[in-house]
Amino acid sequence: MTVESSAARGTRRGGTETGGDAGRTARAAESPKPAKRATAKAPAKTAAKAPARKAPAKRTPAKAAKAAKTAKAAGRTGPATPAVPVEPQLVQLLTPEGKRVADPEYDQYVADITPEELRGLYRDMVLTRRFDAEATSLQRQGELGLWASLLGQEAAQIGSGRATRGDDWVFPTYREHGVAWCRGVDPVNLLGMFRGVNHGGWDPNSNNFQLYTIVIGSQTLHATGYAMGITKDGADSAVIAYFGDGASSQGDVNEAFTFSAVYNAPVVFFCQNNQWAISEPTEKQTRVPLYQRASGFGFPGVRVDGNDVLACLAVTKAALARARRGEGPTLVEAFTYRMGAHTTSDDPTRYRSDDERESWEARDPIQRLRAHLEAEGHADEAFFAELEEESEALGRRVREAVRAMPDPDPMAMFEHTYADGHALVDEERAEFAAYQASFEDADVTGKAN
Repeated sequence: MTVESSAARGTRRGGTETGGDAGRTARAAESPKPAKRATAKAPAKTAAKAPARKAPAKRTPAKAAKAAKTAKAAGRTGPATPAVPVEPQLVQLLTPEGKRVADPEYDQYVADITPEELRGLYRDMVLTRRFDAEATSLQRQGELGLWASLLGQEAAQIGSGRATRGDDWVFPTYREHGVAWCRGVDPVNLLGMFRGVNHGGWDPNSNNFQLYTIVIGSQTLHATGYAMGITKDGADSAVIAYFGDGASSQGDVNEAFTFSAVYNAPVVFFCQNNQWAISEPTEKQTRVPLYQRASGFGFPGVRVDGNDVLACLAVTKAALARARRGEGPTLVEAFTYRMGAHTTSDDPTRYRSDDERESWEARDPIQRLRAHLEAEGHADEAFFAELEEESEALGRRVREAVRAMPDPDPMAMFEHTYADGHALVDEERAEFAAYQASFEDADVTGKAN
């Protein structure tokens, strides 16, 4: 891929990194703020007494390298001069206002998309958001123990999810409700674990969609191993692994990068950079944009507007196609924003401002696509009204199904732990059975008295 200057790329794309609102926010988040310049002048008498100080010479990269070499020769050590990061480049096909912009590299992956398919992407995002809102309400009502909302990340998940083929494998974290929707997993099945009635809720083999992973980052290693197996089997399918910006700091993720690169595994690492690892901002985790880390492991990385469903679809299609051709892994960084809390146990108002959230609400992924559909005449009011009714029906179905979930048999936790049984598990099962039976004996004794 030809490397361009940020100015050239911004001019070429119109609404992208250097020319668009989202791009300006990206740079502002990752570039150090300039120091404030003094405006007040010191009194003349004081200035006369103070010796004139010569302004320090500008430290160019060449001078910095020479100074470092001299210091090393003299045996002096100290903090290294930080490298200047490459200007972030953002792939965007729909501006926040819903205007279609051209991209010579990725247009080909959505060139044949139909109005019906665009309406389908919009429907996916609306229904996913409605389900997510219902799950949040259920947790607040005490029906779920916890919930991790995807509010604001619908485009990243629906765009990438719809880019997968049926024979591809998906390894999620615990927030990929939109990807699960694309893979045909019933939304009700996602809630069993959060209600505490099962350990997952669906058969991964039925949809090629693995169970949710609570351990941060471990699924990237699972995905890499599975992708290495695909290569040995000679199949042309691919694997996609999801994780967040916080997980990118985990050792498991970086180990997965190493193995996938060395073994040329057909895997796409899809990082949803929602800019907050719980309460820790991205700039406290990395000196460079996350997608640029891929070059250090020997494979390409690309940053896409995570609130642009069309761009996420195109970029993920390209990455999966590259994997199927045997060209190895790709890191996709979907630059988006977590509108709500990390989970329902979190209070984001304690660590981020309302202004920040409001600025990102203006880039809402659903409103962006709706503006495009309306401007192009691809959808009318009847379509939106019908979809609203469908979303409310989905909410009612989910609510009723969750409340009707039966309590599991307490002894079921010992099943399917080991394929052939285990002496320690058998011992623990017997102890727990005796413990449960003690309550029954107490009830009988109480009634007899």
